[in-house]
Amino acid sequence: MLITLFGVAVVVFVVIRVAPGDPIAMMLPPGATDADIARLRGLYGLDKTIVQQFFIWLSGVLQGNFGTSISLRQDVLGLVFNRLPATLELAVTALLMAVAIGGTAAILGARERGTAVEAGIDIASGTALSIPDFLWGLVLILLFGVLIPVFDISGRVSPQLDLPFVTQFYLFESILRLRFDVTRDLMSHMVLPALALALPLAAIISQLLKMSLKEVITLDYVTLARVKGFSETQVILREALKNAALPTLTLVGVQFTFLIGGTVIVERLFSYEGLGNMAIDAVINRDLPLIQGIVLVFALLFVLINLSVDMMYALLNPRLRHG
Repeated sequence: MLITLFGVAVVVFVVIRVAPGDPIAMMLPPGATDADIARLRGLYGLDKTIVQQFFIWLSGVLQGNFGTSISLRQDVLGLVFNRLPATLELAVTALLMAVAIGGTAAILGARERGTAVEAGIDIASGTALSIPDFLWGLVLILLFGVLIPVFDISGRVSPQLDLPFVTQFYLFESILRLRFDVTRDLMSHMVLPALALALPLAAIISQLLKMSLKEVITLDYVTLARVKGFSETQVILREALKNAALPTLTLVGVQFTFLIGGTVIVERLFSYEGLGNMAIDAVINRDLPLIQGIVLVFALLFVLINLSVDMMYALLNPRLRHG
């Protein structure tokens, strides 16, 4: 994990500095003097070599100091942690939607294998997978924000609502505080972007889980369950699903990391106040410290999720524990 994070830090640090554009020039008014430019470059450490800049920044990161945002003039770590809960809530909601949609489709396809129902599920999965999440976002905005305006398509929460929260995890805290009016409003804003992220992942889950189920339901212990008089649905849910779900678990964990990365474009489409939206603003403004902080936090999320999936897989698979 440490090696991965160090590699990400090196790559992002070098790439954003060799890219064309000067963040200092974007901060100063047209009449700024050379002395003004030199003073700002010194303030942000941009007058040193890339190697010197990297180790100064890295030493600060190890002490919890990610620097100061050039465009927002605020602490980078505070800005990132202020937006991170919104992105995590969106990603987790999208993951739950994807598991629910994909799992239901897989179970139905395995139950109705060899019929027109399975063929229809395969066609729907192929369609969902072939359309990227940002295009799904545009389709959903057109359908449920313009033609049939039943959901909100901009922002995270309605500004007129009273938000007596102590954390940025609005959805989680609104449920704990029994503020279901706020929960409904948050979900009204979150449903469409979460669904846009969920549909491609649901298609992947559906295909892989259906294939695993079709393999498992031919095994002897499943046949024995049928002999005992269980219905096909009971056989799948009680006997086959828990074993067939193990390969899908690994895939879901890996795809969840990509889903978090996909929030960048989707958040922009829906003006959702998350980390991905901030990342685009940081790139536009050439805010080097903020870009570095956001990418490093994304990388940390990726490695933590992958570690969690590996540990969960070992927990659920007795053969790995015994080995």
